[in-house]
Order: sequence, then C-alpha cells, then structure tokens
Amino acid sequence: MAARKVRAVIFDIGRVLIRIDVARAMKGMASDLSLSAEELWSAIENDPRWKDWQEGRISARDWHLHMQRRFGGSATFDEFTEKWNLVLDPEPIHGNDLFEKLSKKYRLALLSNTDPIHVAHMEPRYDFFPYFPARVYSCVVGASKPSPIIYREALRACRAQAEEAVYVDDIEGYVEAARRLGMMGVHFRSPGQLRSDLQGLGLDV
Repeated sequence: MAARKVRAVIFDIGRVLIRIDVARAMKGMASDLSLSAEELWSAIENDPRWKDWQEGRISARDWHLHMQRRFGGSATFDEFTEKWNLVLDPEPIHGNDLFEKLSKKYRLALLSNTDPIHVAHMEPRYDFFPYFPARVYSCVVGASKPSPIIYREALRACRAQAEEAVYVDDIEGYVEAARRLGMMGVHFRSPGQLRSDLQGLGLDV
C-alpha cells in the first residue's frame, strides 16, 4: 500500500514539548492552605468549573477569584499567576533541530488543552513556538480534547485533510480520538521513540 502523503504534523504541548511538574506548582499554591499539594491538584482537576476554565468560559481573574473562594489563601492575582505557571518546566523536552527539519516540509501546529494564563506564559518564553504558526488552544476554541471539534480546528488551521495529518500526544486516548477522525497518530513516550515513529510513517526527520 502506498504511504499516505503527510502535509501537517500536530503536537500536543504538555509532557510532549514541555515537561509538567504539578507537584512544584501545587506546593507553591498550597503553602498557605490546609491541603497537601496532591489533594489540591485532585480538587482542582475535579472542580465543577475546570472544563469552563480549560474551554475559555471563565476569565483568568475570575478563575483566580474562584480558586480563592473555594480554597482560601491570600495570593494576589499576580502571585497566583506566578504559582500557576510553576507547573511548566522552563527547559523544553526537545531541541529545535527537530522542528526546524519538520517545518521545511510540513505544516506544524500545536493542539493543547490549556488555559489563558499558561498560553500567555508559554508563547514568549519557549523558543520553539515560532516553528508552529498554527496554535489551537482549548481556551480559544471553546472545546477540548477528545472532542472532534478541536481536532478539526487544528486541521483547518493547517489546511490539511485528516488523512494528511499526524497527531502526537502523550495521552493514548487523545491519539485514538485523532485516529478515529482519520489522522495518523503517535503516542509520545520519549524523543527517540518520537523520531523513530515519525520515520516509520515516512516522515523525513
């Protein structure tokens, strides 16, 4: 069978391009609360407004107020923002040589379930962002993975059909959601495995 022509490579961000350190962020946030870092993160992820926050239906300042009302604490908005962003490891997972090579032959995009505080922090700080002209964030689109809506938005941004796109994510269920739409999928586990899997799909990396 002839290999499919790849036009776009779409990457998740957290744990694929940037390491996530939940414990570090939660320790900072929990320092003046009665909860442990683990208890706080579990409560935040299961918060009834978490999906609204991830999908852009609540502003950054309202999220800060919601967190204070729910958990207490005296952090100002700027202090809260600083602690919230500690989850993002400052050192990216990959060198830019991978993206430089890919960007010469394929349209590159980011597809992430994320919030406006993290977006504002990430874009100016990580030097791989310029390689990704298409950036699709759940907080902008109003939908999050594994909804087909956000994958289709990424395809539209890349001007590619599903069968022309490769999607890379560390969460297997999100890779499967992309495959169900007709995309090729790579379940990310390490930089070496990623290159090997992309080569296996016929990409020049």
